[in-house]
Amino acid sequence: MSLSSEPVISYLKDNFVCGYKDITNEPYCGVSGRHEVWGNAVNTTNGAGPHNIQIFVLNPDGTVVHCLPGYWNSEDLITELAFAQKLNHVYSNTASDTTKKQQYVQMQLSHIKEHSPAMVARSHMQGFDQMFEARKKLNTTDTISDMAAVKNALATNARIPDNAFKTTDVIMHERDAKQPFVPYSQFDVVSFSDYGKTKYDKNEDYHNAYGRVDMQAAQHAPELGVNKDARKNGQGAGQAQGQSLSYRDYLRRHGIRAR
Repeated sequence: MSLSSEPVISYLKDNFVCGYKDITNEPYCGVSGRHEVWGNAVNTTNGAGPHNIQIFVLNPDGTVVHCLPGYWNSEDLITELAFAQKLNHVYSNTASDTTKKQQYVQMQLSHIKEHSPAMVARSHMQGFDQMFEARKKLNTTDTISDMAAVKNALATNARIPDNAFKTTDVIMHERDAKQPFVPYSQFDVVSFSDYGKTKYDKNEDYHNAYGRVDMQAAQHAPELGVNKDARKNGQGAGQAQGQSLSYRDYLRRHGIRAR
């Protein structure tokens, strides 16, 4: 929804060459329902579905200048794309590699403070992802800002406060800062996208007239990706089904250069 709406589509058209990669069966791949380009679109929170999609901004030589995990609101995506252009300017200057990487780290962490209150509000981690981090990855996760509050809630079977977790915009910049100007082939997507459950699906093509999900119909919906959580529980894993879509044609119809 964000990529095909204004002002994002014009910003991409005027400033970037766009492409895509099928990440099915990659070690960081998640799973979701199949999304046709003509299907329904719905909003969600920034950073939702980090295993399903990662938005890379690359220098022409293939160096990663910025990466966003999951879905992003169109207004916030513009903010991050403009920030990526500043990072690319740093990468392209004549300073030493050490100096440029130091600038990269500083800019990534400083940019967190520049986010608007609205962007921060749109970047709260989904509740089921918070519970997954707390219950499955408590001792290893970097997504928790108040460990004492989380441990207390788990011990007393109480609700974990939402502010005990970092917002996804913070997680993104902190993780990007750990990989300054890395070639795309060497970028650690596994660790970068690893928060929350591997399955994320809004079932947008199965909403009824009342805006609710028709659970019976959605239960048999085709899936894309590999459900690692289900595999761990001895269940089947969703696999890509049906004919592949031509995203290049979709992008070109909107006047965006695509490879």
